Amino acid sequence: MSGETSLHVLLQSMKPTLNPGTYVFCSVESLKQLGEIEPLGSFREHEGLTVIVTQAQAQQLSLKTDYLAAWLTLEVHSALSAVGLTAAFANALAEQSISCNVIAGYYHDHIFVDINQGQRALEVLEQLSCQTASKE
Repeated sequence: MSGETSLHVLLQSMKPTLNPGTYVFCSVESLKQLGEIEPLGSFREHEGLTVIVTQAQAQQLSLKTDYLAAWLTLEVHSALSAVGLTAAFANALAEQSISCNVIAGYYHDHIFVDINQGQRALEVLEQLSCQTASKE
């Protein structure tokens, strides 16, 4: 199954969850610098390899960090070809002055927000989902 594409269905059934922990984005030259640590995610850029790890893992490796993040997951299986989901939740969060960094996985969308805004971001996403469901 390739996932849901209907924006209405995605929004009403996104089921956001706040994952435990504090996460950081770091830049390394290669995964070898992480040793046995497997990053939550990574992306190759011209300047280096961005990795997402826990704050504790970054500290263990003495990696430079400047942004502590909470990690939220939208539990709905969204299709990579779905249109409008990212814009809808990013706008809802922006209206509450919550910055978000988004990673699209094969099954779910993952949102990283300032660690101090994790719970509030969860509430905003739940409210967006409820508002969408009530529009039926």
